[in-house]
Amino acid sequence: METSKVIHAIYTDDDVLMNAVKTVKAEKHHIEEIYTPFPVHGLDKAMGLAPTRIAITSFMYGCVGLTVAIIMMNFIMIEDWPQNIGGKPSFSYIENMPAFVPIMFELTVFFAAHLMVITFYLRSRMWPFKNAENPDPRTTDDHFLMEIAVHGNEKELTNLLNETGAVEVNIIDKEDEH
Repeated sequence: METSKVIHAIYTDDDVLMNAVKTVKAEKHHIEEIYTPFPVHGLDKAMGLAPTRIAITSFMYGCVGLTVAIIMMNFIMIEDWPQNIGGKPSFSYIENMPAFVPIMFELTVFFAAHLMVITFYLRSRMWPFKNAENPDPRTTDDHFLMEIAVHGNEKELTNLLNETGAVEVNIIDKEDEH
């Protein structure tokens, strides 16, 4: 494992943090990560992050769920074990489809929701028994932490972050897992 220096700037207000992020980005510094106790609206845009594509994967997972529901209901209720329920014959899937709509809807939602959560956890590298990456426990309560990689510019970055309203600035040796 390699170690690299990072600066942790602690803020106590989300508006001050947003202005600090804009200032740091305007000075062409790369923000590694920001830890917040709650979602801060507009922070992703201020950091210059690309929009998420999780909605696209959710739609694809919903289509998979709908397909599974159609194939499953056709096999179970039409081909494998046709039943005459309430005088409705089971000659074809299309004739009985209105009765299958709730099941198709439920499996579409089930697949979209569960596979989207699994995708989120895998994409975020949050698997079971993984150690927490939160560098400061105060960020789970009422503080905000901005982490910036240091490349021999500690003094300049420290001054900049203090000017942006940071209540605490620390230089930390961080272990890289890559």
